Amino acid sequence: MEPEAAMGIEEKKKSRKKGGLRTMPFIFANEVAEKQAVVGFSTNMLTYLTQQMHMPLAKAATTLTNFGGTSAMTPLIGAYLADACIGRFWTIAGASLVYQLGMVLLTVSAALPQFRPGPNQEAAPWQLAVLYVSLLLNAVGAGGYRPCIVAFGADQFDESEAAERARSWGFFNWYYFCNGASMLVAVTAVVYVQDNVGWGWGLGVPAFCMALSVVAFVSGYPLYRRLDPAGSPFTRLAQVVVAAVRKRRLLRKVDEPGRLYENDALDKPISMYGKLVHTDQLSFFDRAAIVTDGDMVTTDAAATSDKLPPAPIPNLWRLSTVHRVEELKSVVRMGPIWAAGILVITASSQQHTFSLQQASTMDRRLAPHLSSFQIPAGSMTVFTMLAMLVTLFAYDRVLVPVARRSTGLDRGISVLHRMGVGFAISVAASLVAGFVERHRREAAAAGGTTDAGTAPLSAYWLVPQYALHGVAEAFTSVGHLEFMYDQAPESMRSTATALFWLSISLGSYVSTLLVAVVHRWSAGPGGSNWLPDNINRGKLDYFYWIVTLLQVLNLVYYVICARRYTFKPLQLLHETDQEGKDESVVELQEKV
Repeated sequence: MEPEAAMGIEEKKKSRKKGGLRTMPFIFANEVAEKQAVVGFSTNMLTYLTQQMHMPLAKAATTLTNFGGTSAMTPLIGAYLADACIGRFWTIAGASLVYQLGMVLLTVSAALPQFRPGPNQEAAPWQLAVLYVSLLLNAVGAGGYRPCIVAFGADQFDESEAAERARSWGFFNWYYFCNGASMLVAVTAVVYVQDNVGWGWGLGVPAFCMALSVVAFVSGYPLYRRLDPAGSPFTRLAQVVVAAVRKRRLLRKVDEPGRLYENDALDKPISMYGKLVHTDQLSFFDRAAIVTDGDMVTTDAAATSDKLPPAPIPNLWRLSTVHRVEELKSVVRMGPIWAAGILVITASSQQHTFSLQQASTMDRRLAPHLSSFQIPAGSMTVFTMLAMLVTLFAYDRVLVPVARRSTGLDRGISVLHRMGVGFAISVAASLVAGFVERHRREAAAAGGTTDAGTAPLSAYWLVPQYALHGVAEAFTSVGHLEFMYDQAPESMRSTATALFWLSISLGSYVSTLLVAVVHRWSAGPGGSNWLPDNINRGKLDYFYWIVTLLQVLNLVYYVICARRYTFKPLQLLHETDQEGKDESVVELQEKV
């Protein structure tokens, strides 16, 4: 055996010793602590700003909206750093430290009275400055953490091995399960501590857990599979577009794909798990891979002696490889499926607004005949989280093994089918919410509580819509996240995860826009409309049915896109070295 080949096999053996299931406790510990900090912070933050910082309601709401908008945009920056510059591990580690600093600053400002205004006083400029700096640090930390932790966790499984690929698919379920469990703790235990013990403890406990998780994550450094950044993916996509536009007058379609330019050595850093092969779709971009005069430049950088001639290399703004062209095609093909997930978030976001208002007007006694204890209106989302957790567990342990027998897929059903099921359940959730709201409003009128008091109707009537949203999230969100990671070019997976978070942000913004449009469109004489402050005087059920109609249209749109979608054609390279041999098998990934 050649010495170089032997060294290559030895390096592969060493790399396979890293990663795997043993790294999951370090990664999940970081995720659980981060989610507790985020949810424990955001769930009750409006109360903190209005009651502790004495902000007017409008200013407090604007502050949180600005924080949410900033947090939604920073993941794109974090993803760029991870994919192009420093890699996912260092992005997560650095972002976690920034996040930790923001949590510590916020905890100190909540624990020490001098950082808060006195009774009946507005916050001083320097007190607000401390608050805003801590929020900014949290937003920046979240921007580096969120797009990378999922991709980094999935990186721990070697996609060139079938068994490892199967484990990586299960990883998304368990990631979301840990995510939901930590959120459940946050909206119950952490919020309880904030309301009944104090904000110092209520923010200090998550901050302390976050510190421990950072230590745990960094301590796993020797065990992780750490993939090197491969340069800016946005630059590569731009190069393909520029090259194709420059050659727009060439043949409309390439009849012989073999004529297109390929360079395995150039693409090696961005195709570790396999090379993307040519597809007929979006053929305009194929022009970027047609070799013409002036595309190659000569350099002597690769020459190691006088015997070697100068090596020609492509000018990447004029000539791209097939792999790079297919990277752009993959991103474009993902767009319609990605966009379909926005309206699902629009529907589920009503749980934190109008569903909350519904609950606040209903009988929330935990056991009406045994105790007078009332479930806080904001804690009704517990039913969403419980439904999501039960569904995720049943999906992984029951549905996948059963479906695997009929579909032959290791993951049971494809990610597109999984998302479609979630979309349909989300439609049912909004439809049910409309009927429940009509029943609630009629009960309030019958009980004489239209203008004041609690309607004689149990808040448990809201459980079906909350639970259906939880089941839908278990299918849609996990499937959406898995789709974005799986179908994105491997050099853009942090960016793809950032786009997943961006869809969540856009879904919330669409919800805000929809409320504003309905509020204005339904305005009547005397200031009446469908969505007044007193929902007993409105038509909230009509709003829910508008959301239902939009989701039905979205479902039809998704089905059309899913049926026409072409999975990225990846030429996988499987390697075995049981007898010291390096054997290659080519496999096209055509379905997931």
